Amino acid sequence: MKAVVQRVTRASVDVEGETVGEIGAGLMVLLGVTHDDTAEVAGRLAAKIWGLRILRDERSASDVDAGILVVSQFTLYGDARKGRRPTWTAAAPGPVAEPLYDEFCAALRRLGATVAEGVFGADMAITLTNDGPTTLVLEM
Repeated sequence: MKAVVQRVTRASVDVEGETVGEIGAGLMVLLGVTHDDTAEVAGRLAAKIWGLRILRDERSASDVDAGILVVSQFTLYGDARKGRRPTWTAAAPGPVAEPLYDEFCAALRRLGATVAEGVFGADMAITLTNDGPTTLVLEM
């Protein structure tokens, strides 16, 4: 499982012109799932992000109850090392990835996070204001 985590002052995701998820100050998480990921991996990554001290004054989302916007992003597992057309073979197919995406969001909620979400598999338009900028790539 791979996540791009960005500290934001605000973020939102729209599907077909309608806002389906938004947060104020907090974390934007683009989440990619690969073939061998499990619910246990999703839980570990959720806990890592919830406690990650990348907000202002070295605080975590858990310290300040910051919102977390999670968007599925299979392209995180794109491989463009050969040629000009990326391959997506390392990304888990939807029937495998979607339950793990849901489990990741549920794990964050069990920890106490306020979670907003995109729509799995949808064509989404994401708007965000990166704060810092602060962006990390995490992989479990």
